[in-house]
Amino acid sequence: MNSTVTTSAEQAQQQIAEEFAFFGDWTERYQYLIDLGKQLPDFPETCKSDDYRVHGCQSMVWLLPSGDASNMHFEAASDSAIVSGLIALVLRVYSDRPAAEILATEPSFIGTIGLAKHLSPTRSNGLAAMLTKLKGYAALALA
Repeated sequence: MNSTVTTSAEQAQQQIAEEFAFFGDWTERYQYLIDLGKQLPDFPETCKSDDYRVHGCQSMVWLLPSGDASNMHFEAASDSAIVSGLIALVLRVYSDRPAAEILATEPSFIGTIGLAKHLSPTRSNGLAAMLTKLKGYAALALA
């Protein structure tokens, strides 16, 4: 286990649920998502290419994998503020983890915090596409 990872994917999901529980309504939760998205590290412009594009998202989304099966790191970016916030949550759960843990972790936080009910169908499809691509990279790393 990588010593820099202090929480498991499940613990990260629990922390996300606790954070979202602080907000009374979805206006506040959306604002929090937007704020999280603004904190994403800069994404390399050279990687904003079709090679790293997540297809199935209405907005532009790029996902860049690095590392190996023992510790996979992901960087991602979007041209949408809310989608950037979703990316920030996904990276908290799935980045800097072993590929086996990535594949074994279901994104339960999506239902727990009520995102499933509050995302438009296109955003839900995009989120699913991003998770599929991320898990695909993990599966490749294990192969």
